[in-house]
Amino acid sequence: MLRLRAVELARMVREGEVKAEEVIEAFYERVAKVDGKVRAFVRLIKERALEEARRIDQTVAKRGRLGKLAGVPIAIKDNICIKGVEVTCASKILAGYRPPYDATVVARIKAEDGIIMGLTNMDEFAMGSSTENSAYGPTRNPWSLDRVPGGSSGGSAAAVAARMAPLALGSDTGGSIRCPAAFCSIVGLKPTYGHVSRYGLIAYACSLEQIGPMARTVEDCALLLSIIAGRDPKDSTTANPPRPFNLSEVKGEVKGVRIAVPKELFGEGTEPRVAEEVWKAIHLLEELGAKYEEVSMPSLKYALAAYYVIAMSEASSNLARYDGVRYGFRANAEGDWSKVYSKTREEGFGPEVKRRIILGTFALSAGYYGRYYLKALKVRSLIRNEYLSMLKKFDVIISPTMPTPPFEIGEKVEDPLSMYMMDVDTVPVNLAGVPAVSVPCGFIDGLPVGLQVAGRFFEEAAILNVALAIETELKLYSKEPEVA
Repeated sequence: MLRLRAVELARMVREGEVKAEEVIEAFYERVAKVDGKVRAFVRLIKERALEEARRIDQTVAKRGRLGKLAGVPIAIKDNICIKGVEVTCASKILAGYRPPYDATVVARIKAEDGIIMGLTNMDEFAMGSSTENSAYGPTRNPWSLDRVPGGSSGGSAAAVAARMAPLALGSDTGGSIRCPAAFCSIVGLKPTYGHVSRYGLIAYACSLEQIGPMARTVEDCALLLSIIAGRDPKDSTTANPPRPFNLSEVKGEVKGVRIAVPKELFGEGTEPRVAEEVWKAIHLLEELGAKYEEVSMPSLKYALAAYYVIAMSEASSNLARYDGVRYGFRANAEGDWSKVYSKTREEGFGPEVKRRIILGTFALSAGYYGRYYLKALKVRSLIRNEYLSMLKKFDVIISPTMPTPPFEIGEKVEDPLSMYMMDVDTVPVNLAGVPAVSVPCGFIDGLPVGLQVAGRFFEEAAILNVALAIETELKLYSKEPEVA
């Protein structure tokens, strides 16, 4: 049961071949067995999940209608709101916060009879690429427990990779879905900006972040996207796509597909063996009828710097609301409001969050706003225009997802700049707002390598189609980590 795809589980529950309660029990047993080593989950809601499973089984018994996710367990990142369940963004400062509402994506999953298992670990406020910056401690990579799972959605990726959940939701501000997907050998999609509602996502950098699906296979990933995507009146940044996402268009047929391969995304810092695995997959697509061309996108060399100025600036603004007065953690301090406020934030936020707030506040301050923030916005426009221009000539853009395989836990904690450099291939997509998916393409010394496919606005079907072609040929989803 743990090895079945989400589409298979949902069909079996709908047709009465297996009970939803049995499915849920099986996955919670797996969590009990494995998660002590991996630490993917920070909070489980088993009783609520079992109650929902029993309702689904009663509906099956009465031959009632069930949704596309009937009885399928789903893990949710700890920055997406679930009504009545503590959500903390893996931060001490939000301890005890229980949202009075469901995020739109959660509501849509429930409407299709998906079952929420619990909340997964992450880098605090989604700030990181390793899931080490968490108030709950680090999550470990199921493929090698001394390695990071990537971040910031590392808990969601690890849960799927370790067969603790068939589906998960993450959020992606600069690669936070695609990075852990690559490091954990699963499929992770960052949708077009505005394709999925952010209502109920606790904000980090509003102009960059998107909620997206994570799964073992492309088909499962596409299924979850079809449910969570679409216009939401509660989120003014959502858009009406030219046409709705269509699952039937994801067939894995790539004959005639035009592929751009930017040399800048294979540049300094990219491990040669990672590049080799990605090129093998590109040549495989060529054998299947696709055509590729090496190209240059000069503006990409400025992407990382522009991204961090914009993201940190937005973070400094968004996180100003956490004052210890209305909800969450409050320091045991005396004095006027400003002293209590400062002490609460000093004790409530972790080192990486403080670093980004300080840098973002500096970039927005008088005398530096034009020198840094406005210049970063101009660079963002250049990058966006370059992507749009390239995607007029080509159907997709392919690169490594991450420049290296998963690194060791603790290896980069004391060197923030080297950690930020890990995002070099993923942040341009967020700046441009286009969709991108990471799909497994190989292993190096037993450690996963991911390939990134980016495409045009709202053409998620096109990039998933290419990802499916790779998946069908390589069948890496059948490999399992050795974690007991």
